[in-house]
Amino acid sequence: MKLVDWRVATATATALVPPGPRLPLEKAVATVEDLRGLAAEADSHVRGFTELDPAGEVAVVTVVDRPGWIRSNVEGFRTLLDPMLESLAAKRKVSSLGPIVGAIGPRATGAEVGALLAYLATRVLGQFELLGPAPDESGEAGRLTLVAPNIVATEQALGVDPHDFRLWVCLHEVTHRTQFAAAPWLQPHVRELLGSYLSASDLDPAAVVSRLRGALGSVGEIVRGRSDLSLLELVQTPEQRAVLDRVTGLMSLLEGHADVVMDGVGPDVVPSVAAIRDRFEGRRRSGNPVERMVRRLFGIEMKMKQYAEGARFVRAVVDEVGMSGLNRVWTGPEMLPTGAEIREPPAWLARTAEPPAVTA
Repeated sequence: MKLVDWRVATATATALVPPGPRLPLEKAVATVEDLRGLAAEADSHVRGFTELDPAGEVAVVTVVDRPGWIRSNVEGFRTLLDPMLESLAAKRKVSSLGPIVGAIGPRATGAEVGALLAYLATRVLGQFELLGPAPDESGEAGRLTLVAPNIVATEQALGVDPHDFRLWVCLHEVTHRTQFAAAPWLQPHVRELLGSYLSASDLDPAAVVSRLRGALGSVGEIVRGRSDLSLLELVQTPEQRAVLDRVTGLMSLLEGHADVVMDGVGPDVVPSVAAIRDRFEGRRRSGNPVERMVRRLFGIEMKMKQYAEGARFVRAVVDEVGMSGLNRVWTGPEMLPTGAEIREPPAWLARTAEPPAVTA
């Protein structure tokens, strides 16, 4: 069973995505070297601030253009999702998804995925890539990617100091690399959550069509900003929504933690951090009506709210028990906050509190 033609997805995305700012060759090369150096500098700042000290080698830093980001993500999706979907279909003895999806075909689905990737490829500044091959024998997995044209385009649009902005971005992405290096169990846990989400899928074509019909009636509410749900969430099964709560808790923690590090390393390292944050958040809230509609449909705006909740969670926990107390979240899956606990930090603190010592 093949849902997506990944070659079509890649071809569509790379054909649709604009190239980004055009720089003279010397300046482009200098930008790449600058980003690599700032990522290395950010590593020491992140370790010092988070009190996390990953053992062993950390993932390499790769600087890419927009088509490079697309190709890397397509390869990650293909490597991870195709075997999972084939296994799921075999377990349920499904050879196809029925005439409706069959009529659409993997090529059409690939074109749709490609169009979405082309949109995202103009927005992503950096990414710690988790999808793709599992950790090798050395335990190394994942790759830290910085998308140079997007970083340059954003710093120009915001009118901020390039050095400060690039280091600020590197602090965020290096934090993600540090999280996964300090908690080697985290990547397989993410893969397990994704597998659980896919396993909760309903492959019955009639059920899929029924949910799609219900979702279509709610699209207008999403577009007008009257619903917090995304189009994807509207077609989920109840079982998938339960898994999504765990995913939301994890992603809110990861992104909120990285945001706190970005702003907490201090003005001595990023002197214009306050101005950068203010202008960056203003840009997130802006956009033309079509862009805002797309963000609402795909749940991007809602995810931004969840990440803000994650930052509030991290700050609240650190205020209560310090950074070492927060770092309990990296000791095992059972210590991760749920979506509800992200919104109520005292609930997480109560659940994970160490029992009092027994005295004679």
